[in-house]
Amino acid sequence: MIVANRKNVREIRDMIQGHSRVLLVGCGTCVTVCLAGGEREVGILGSALRMSLKLIGRGEVVVDECTIERQCDDAFFDALASHGAEYDAICSFGCGVGVQALAERFPGTAVYPGLNTQFMGLLESQGVWAEKCSGCGNCRLGEFAGICPITRCSKHLFNGPCGGSRDGQCEVREELDCAWQLIYDRAKEIGMLGRLEEITPPNDWSKGLDGGTRKVVREDQCIAGLGPKA
Repeated sequence: MIVANRKNVREIRDMIQGHSRVLLVGCGTCVTVCLAGGEREVGILGSALRMSLKLIGRGEVVVDECTIERQCDDAFFDALASHGAEYDAICSFGCGVGVQALAERFPGTAVYPGLNTQFMGLLESQGVWAEKCSGCGNCRLGEFAGICPITRCSKHLFNGPCGGSRDGQCEVREELDCAWQLIYDRAKEIGMLGRLEEITPPNDWSKGLDGGTRKVVREDQCIAGLGPKA
């Protein structure tokens, strides 16, 4: 899932204080799961924001709240269509995709981010999320025993560890597991150590961010004659 954390109240207040009517929009999917931008968090932030605005003499600013199912799907913006344009600013508590989607849907309205989008990650324990995927566009997990060196190796190495690994830990941070130790241990466990002896070619970064904005087109799912070409 997409993992994000919330900007602090002062940051958000400073972004929106020049407006008279502000709508805080939460998202019911990833950011709800990571306790950053769901209905509960937006409600708490709305109360704190109204108090903060009063303290700086801007108590007349209207701050309303709502949460939709998903901000990464334009179909769910219909719930905002009837009243979203009543506000001169929207603060999105979705990921960066949600912020941009709202900006496209309401071109005449200022749209601000309420969260800092972090990464695609996994819940490891209560309140702890860890990055697992960089969305490089050319998944090679099959070559590395299901552990991604692009994301989880601090130096993004493809052909074994650097010289800084000690007792299975990375030299960058003591609490960080060495990705290549994890790859080796798992490859040994599942009987694929021999594959790690092969020289791995450089990654094709043209399929990642260096190739420009990406798009996935499933022509079999598009409406006939209306879908874009890949």
